[in-house]
Amino acid sequence: MKEHEIKVGVIGWGTVGSGVVKILVNQDQYMMKPGSFSIKLGKIADLDITTPRDTAVDPSLLTTRVSEIIEDREIDIVVETIGGLNPATDFIRSALKAGKHVVTANKAVLALYSKELFKIAKENKVRIGFEASVGGCIPIIRSLREGLVSNRIQAIYGIVNGTSNYILSEMTDKGMDFSEALKEAQERGYAEADPSSDIEGIDAANKIAILTSLAYESDVKLDSVFVEGVTRVTQRDIQYASELGYRIKLLAIAKLVDNNKLQVRVHPTMLPERSMLASVEGVFNAIYVVGNATGSTMFYGRGAGQMPAASAVLSDIVDISKTIAANANSQLLPSPVLDNTEYSIKPVAEIETRYYIRVQVLDSPGVLAQISGILGDNSISISSVIQKERREGKTVPIVMMTHEAVEKNMQNALKEIDALSVVTPKSMLIRVETMDGEEDNLAIV
Repeated sequence: MKEHEIKVGVIGWGTVGSGVVKILVNQDQYMMKPGSFSIKLGKIADLDITTPRDTAVDPSLLTTRVSEIIEDREIDIVVETIGGLNPATDFIRSALKAGKHVVTANKAVLALYSKELFKIAKENKVRIGFEASVGGCIPIIRSLREGLVSNRIQAIYGIVNGTSNYILSEMTDKGMDFSEALKEAQERGYAEADPSSDIEGIDAANKIAILTSLAYESDVKLDSVFVEGVTRVTQRDIQYASELGYRIKLLAIAKLVDNNKLQVRVHPTMLPERSMLASVEGVFNAIYVVGNATGSTMFYGRGAGQMPAASAVLSDIVDISKTIAANANSQLLPSPVLDNTEYSIKPVAEIETRYYIRVQVLDSPGVLAQISGILGDNSISISSVIQKERREGKTVPIVMMTHEAVEKNMQNALKEIDALSVVTPKSMLIRVETMDGEEDNLAIV
């Protein structure tokens, strides 16, 4: 059988792009399929092609013009690794319209434009690979599209942002304050100079939008995801959570409720210490999926970094190369279709869960009774209370755990509590989750 040479053009020669190039240049023997196909680096486009990278490449393969990749008839697969919305979206559109397969790690583009891009790909008989967009080297995209396709997904719970998980882990294990843990994450290269996308929950929201869209074949947009970051979590909250038997994680959640409604949200979450996700530390990611047939499965691995992301990109390159080498019709292969209108997004105000509340109050008689009365008036019952002695100043913290309550009732109660003259700063609320099916037999992938 004649060997088919498949050429790859890489747009972006930064962290992930350099990892992809490293594998293509130095390890392509692992992807050689004698008598079938081989994968070769065709060209690299980047604004900076003069700064030395850790992998030497032939200078003739370098260009500052993306059009040289998109217009090159010999290039079969275009890899986009520059990140951000623009010009990445335009590059992806142009490559698809030029009849080239595309592989991308860009969760922001997919969270906003996946339906449009999948449609363009189908019209031009090409494929989009995006395994690296969620979870780094964790094969969660392929698992939802293929391995779990026979299931009706009941819930997805994910620690999908390594920066926030590292910060919360350091706060928990080393007693650091938030600002101290963030500074360390930046010094170690786990957080950007501007970490807002990570610590405000936007990165995780992009990822859960992608996973929810795939799991339910629906066009779930970023603006339908409730998002709350970790910036208000304090060392006190970490300590009180531990006293109560919980750990705090930034959790991305998608749940099927009421048969045809979806909860899609990202926020700090208190998980029981025995929970599998509660033990995920540092920059690692984990995604817990509950299917009606499989029960619970958990996918765990490095969620960020040059080589984990590059590994996921290469998995898509190899998969698409098999299609090309077999001369298969891409339209006959599984492709995301996000036209399902069966599901609607349930407003966050209507969700029901348990809550942790921390209220800082003046140390005076009757305060606890006032707060308890407000909660009761809003149909919220208390399951436990921690009231600390005053150590300094005139205020003390009151920490409460509630039974299940409706979010809008809880928000109304907090407004009333914060309006009390005895309450000093704004009260802290953290939602509590016990993952569906966690008592079942768990398959770890």
